[in-house]
Amino acid sequence: MAFWAGSSPSIVDYFPSEDFYRCGYCKNELGSRSNGMWAHSMTVQDYQDLIDRGWRRSGKYVYKPVMNQTCCPQYTIRCRPLQFQPSKSHKKVLKKMLKFLAKGEIPKGNCKDEPMDSTVNDAVAGDFALINKLDIQCDLKTLSDDLKESLESEGKNSKKEEPQELLQSQDFVGEKLDSGEPSHSVKVHTVPKPGKGADLSKPPCRKAKEIRKERKRLKLMQQNPAGEHEGFQVQGQPPSLFPAKAKSNQPKSLEDLIFESLPENASHKLEVRVVRSSPPSSQFKATLLESYQVYKRYQMVIHKNSPDTPTESQVRLVPVSFEDPEFKSSFSQSFSLYVKYQVAIHQDPPDECGKTEFTRFLCTSPLEAETPHNGPDCGYGSFHQQYWLDGKIIAVGVIDILPNCVSSVYLYYDPDYSFLSLGVYSALREIAFTRQLHEKTSQLSYYYMGFYIHSCPKMKYKGQYRPSDLLCPETYVWVPIEQCLPSLENSKYCRFNQDPEAVDEDRSTEPDRLQVFHKRAIMPYGVYKKHQKDPSEEAAVLQYASLVGQKCSERMLLFRN
Repeated sequence: MAFWAGSSPSIVDYFPSEDFYRCGYCKNELGSRSNGMWAHSMTVQDYQDLIDRGWRRSGKYVYKPVMNQTCCPQYTIRCRPLQFQPSKSHKKVLKKMLKFLAKGEIPKGNCKDEPMDSTVNDAVAGDFALINKLDIQCDLKTLSDDLKESLESEGKNSKKEEPQELLQSQDFVGEKLDSGEPSHSVKVHTVPKPGKGADLSKPPCRKAKEIRKERKRLKLMQQNPAGEHEGFQVQGQPPSLFPAKAKSNQPKSLEDLIFESLPENASHKLEVRVVRSSPPSSQFKATLLESYQVYKRYQMVIHKNSPDTPTESQVRLVPVSFEDPEFKSSFSQSFSLYVKYQVAIHQDPPDECGKTEFTRFLCTSPLEAETPHNGPDCGYGSFHQQYWLDGKIIAVGVIDILPNCVSSVYLYYDPDYSFLSLGVYSALREIAFTRQLHEKTSQLSYYYMGFYIHSCPKMKYKGQYRPSDLLCPETYVWVPIEQCLPSLENSKYCRFNQDPEAVDEDRSTEPDRLQVFHKRAIMPYGVYKKHQKDPSEEAAVLQYASLVGQKCSERMLLFRN
């Protein structure tokens, strides 16, 4: 079938909302409501289009709040990294990290942090209880085999069709990140008289800071031959995709603040590494237990232990894939960190922080790994960004890299290092990372921060990363947050699009074209419904079509028993 040529389609099971359940934000016992679907597999383009319609994933469960009925409406929020300028408080966090790395300084007093960790709390237990009750144990391999057989059979029996693009066309405008460099005027140099001025036969004098930076760069090149550590970012050395800036009186950029040069005798070393996590790599598995223990402790204890003095700091981005050696190798450490975090910060009982929950929420992902030639070097899919100190993981950021954005899924960290404000610091690193990816893939230019809940103080901080936009829950257009806040002060649920005539441009207009996967065969809903007589079946399918939109309904396969 030409429609899915070259890639596997998304396969989902849809579960319409039937009941209200306990809200994780306002604690209303029967206040929260959402629709959801179990994604057996999903393309990154389909998920991009879904989050642009208010959907969000937690593990393989993808859900969408019923915005006009739920007690705490959750609006998708995105930051525009290309125009982002760090605020005073952001700069303080970055300077605090630099002082710690350079001199080992630990700030006095308690530091409140704002982790970008909304997703696990958003997808409440009621949704997962529903999944468990329905006993969704569909074997993905069997489904894939059935799908392959169905595609081959359909290809033989159907007439040739014009191929349709599964992914949106990717027009590269060649837009470059504004470096803020001043315009350069042309200067005419005159040769000085002998004995006066600089000696032109010798190279110009260089500042000691530049010489140290050059020495560090040469040393790193000797230690890491080309290609051996692709995706690494070392403190004091900006990403290679960012050109060196000319000196000016302009304020320092986010990259200037993050990659500030450190002295040669710095107390600690900071490193960023990109590695795939889904499907899980071997490097991820090897450190997952340690990561889980930190997560568990994070949930049980709230900043009770004194921070240790580290000697080395690393940040790594690991693909969530058990096929990736780095993912496998870090699985144990990641798991340990997860337990520590859940117990310390969220006060979860240790017995509720098992490997099953950890793997389901933070390691498994429905997103299919894709590495197109015109995409980012690390490819698209799900990743774990690991922060290392003294050879151990102290924080893990779970992110999805999609065609148009980097989407923050969850962050957990060791409470002993909360003095570094790792929630804010990781968000700023992810914004800078998005800007770096944009240099190679121009349409990847947004940073999604999950859901914004105006009525929840713990979630309002996301609005401090400016400029940012909120998604209109009715027309699915993005509106600057400044225009939305006055309305949210008056009502928890708002339509942000001020045009009363505007409608959802991707609304379901031809439900019969929706694709169904039934009894090892793919068919349009118009064919499938002729054999179904249950009225509730049609109501659920039409609701699904309206929520995912026309484009996704024609691309994704709705699994029906």
